[in-house]
Amino acid sequence: MNKISLFTFIILFVFYSCSKSGGGGNTQVTLPLLTTNNVSNARTDVGNVKFRFFVSLSSTYTSDVTVAYSTVSGTALANTDFIPVSGNLTISAGQQSGYVDVSVLGDSTRKNNLKFYLIFTNPVNATISGTDTAYGTIQCNGTYFPVDTTAATGGYLSPSSYTGYNLVWSDEFSGKTLNPANWNYETGNNGGWGNGELEYYTNNTNNSFLSNGCLIIEARNEVYAGNNYTSARIKTDGLQSFQYGRIDIRAKLPVGAGAWPALWMLGSNYSSAGWPLCGETDIMELKGGLNASQIWGSLHWHNNDNTEGTENATYQITPQDFSQQFHVFSIIWKQGYIQFLVDNTPYETRYKSDVTNGVWPFDASQFFIFNVAVGGNFPSTPVSTVFPQRMIVDYVRVFQ
Repeated sequence: MNKISLFTFIILFVFYSCSKSGGGGNTQVTLPLLTTNNVSNARTDVGNVKFRFFVSLSSTYTSDVTVAYSTVSGTALANTDFIPVSGNLTISAGQQSGYVDVSVLGDSTRKNNLKFYLIFTNPVNATISGTDTAYGTIQCNGTYFPVDTTAATGGYLSPSSYTGYNLVWSDEFSGKTLNPANWNYETGNNGGWGNGELEYYTNNTNNSFLSNGCLIIEARNEVYAGNNYTSARIKTDGLQSFQYGRIDIRAKLPVGAGAWPALWMLGSNYSSAGWPLCGETDIMELKGGLNASQIWGSLHWHNNDNTEGTENATYQITPQDFSQQFHVFSIIWKQGYIQFLVDNTPYETRYKSDVTNGVWPFDASQFFIFNVAVGGNFPSTPVSTVFPQRMIVDYVRVFQ
């Protein structure tokens, strides 16, 4: 090699070395950061639902990026709730995203949400922060809910007839949807319904449905129309109303903190007279989180001095609470007289003479309201409560 060529080689080598080192030290190539998203979808009764997990790079790269992935069971089980997958995802050079699909299997059963995991490891030409895990949440909103209503294991079962009474109306909730000749929905938040309640009442099957001969009203912790909870409130107003008789309602109750299940009646003149002039009969209320073994029976009316008149009493069971088995909540209602019962055991009786400051409004017809409120001025707040909270009603019967 001649001197000129050797000199030129040395100059070029020094220039190349300096350009790589920036005048000192080694330049590290910055690899893009790989991130993934969580996915939450409702499963269907039949067929598969595709959960698509997107994988993104913080920047494009000049070479292909690959990363290994695999599903892992959680409360959702492989081959029962989802089809397991594993493999390698490639994001081509110059591209910034890709995806992995996981198929969730169909199931009509209403149950708590299920979760599985999609784990990403061993990236090439990218980095991840430790092990990057995406969560797949399966919303199990089917309308089949297994319920044991038998007397042997399901709790108290009232007789289908009584001496001196005839069955004049009932709903056994044996269809697929609520009978529109019996029930309509109240929806919205309505400013907390006068009680500071936190839920938004809907008319969709997430919050009320029929299954196995029962009505299920389900309170859920979910954001809807600016509220953090949803539930359902149904009534027979304008459809079915009654004056006097024996009323039996068989139900199993939610008892979590903040849950406020209620089976009650309002005077049929509510729309014209307003509350409490119309009168309110609370056949059953429970203060969720405060005493799961105690229910309340109450009457409300309007006093002459424009205050609310109230008479109430409680019924306690032991050692169980009202969520574990069905119980029958009843009133025997006559002119000037209402008696409250649980499982045919009387615990409160009120007479017209008890209203000394106002007018007894309970000799006029009333309609039913069934609902599960969340929060408000009656129960405790729903702190740390596991949702959904469900009230299950087996039947309502009116004898006269």
